[in-house]
Amino acid sequence: MSELKHTPLHALHQRLGAKMVPFAGYDMPVQFPLGVKKEHEHTRTQCGLFDVSHMGQVTVSGKDAAEALETLIPADLVGLEEGAQRYGLLTSAEGGILDDLMIVNAGDHFYLVVNAACKDQDIAHLRTSLGHRCHIEPLDRGLLALQGPSAQSVMQRLCPAACELVFMRHGRFQIDGHDVWVSRSGYTGEDGFEISVAADATEAVAERLLAEAEVEAIGLGARDSLRLEAGLCLYGHDMDTATTPVEAGLIWAIGKPRRRGGKRPGGFPGADVILHQVDAKDHDRKRVGLLADGRAPVREGAALVDEAGRALGQVTSGGFGPSVGKPVAMGYVSRDAETPGTTVYAEVRGKQLPMTVTRMPFVTANYYRG
Repeated sequence: MSELKHTPLHALHQRLGAKMVPFAGYDMPVQFPLGVKKEHEHTRTQCGLFDVSHMGQVTVSGKDAAEALETLIPADLVGLEEGAQRYGLLTSAEGGILDDLMIVNAGDHFYLVVNAACKDQDIAHLRTSLGHRCHIEPLDRGLLALQGPSAQSVMQRLCPAACELVFMRHGRFQIDGHDVWVSRSGYTGEDGFEISVAADATEAVAERLLAEAEVEAIGLGARDSLRLEAGLCLYGHDMDTATTPVEAGLIWAIGKPRRRGGKRPGGFPGADVILHQVDAKDHDRKRVGLLADGRAPVREGAALVDEAGRALGQVTSGGFGPSVGKPVAMGYVSRDAETPGTTVYAEVRGKQLPMTVTRMPFVTANYYRG
């Protein structure tokens, strides 16, 4: 196995007593001494700090960068105003999802944050497809996520100007003299901020945030349970190249101007497949939320069947939801089983455990919209 990469916070994680694990080619903290469950609960009640520096950060610049990006992404980027952030998908010619990402209109360029496991292929894809009309620049920067109901109070003390941002807005500020790029967003369902900072200043900014009484360091374990409760997909698990945006319940990521009848319909890879599914609604499966009736967690890969044992689909993410107080999961089922309230059965160690199809998120989102 090739040597694992380190984020700028690797030494800090070790000093804090983190349990480290390989993740997307990096040595990452899965938990700190507080433990996964308490880290999860602390984020829901106060504030957690996550190291997400393994994610890919990229700028795309050029006089027609928005139009260029729209040839790869079915979002409305031409209509994205400066300072706004949008969720997007890189799609394949077959209509599958190559990756999901965040996109910011930063004025003279677009700033993209892509998944760690996909960033090398994403950058290659951007360069191959857009390199003749845009400048593609991967960035060597740290990325921190400050998440939880106390995030506003913490930022009010350290960077009050950033508190004027609302959900999915972006700005450039300073924390203790360090230039930071801040987006009001996150992966937990809570109010929070994602903070991009120069690699050599990442540890100083992280330590300054951790010095606040409300803030605890949080690892990948709690990050996963938090995003699952928030009903958010994890690429490579809940969506992949064999999954269309419509099957994944991500129709909202296809901008209205990019749909049939819109100002700029299609023009992105897989548009014929995806837009047909949007209009005809004839896809065979759908991503749904699942609540367990019992206490046994249902993990990724568990088969889903109906009462008669007929195959319905498969769990793609699952575990115990500390804020819900019971096991939660998401997965794909055939369309005749997608209605909330439907009972399905997960096959776990030779037993069929009842689960109820439910809407997501499992917990109410607390994004700050002003």
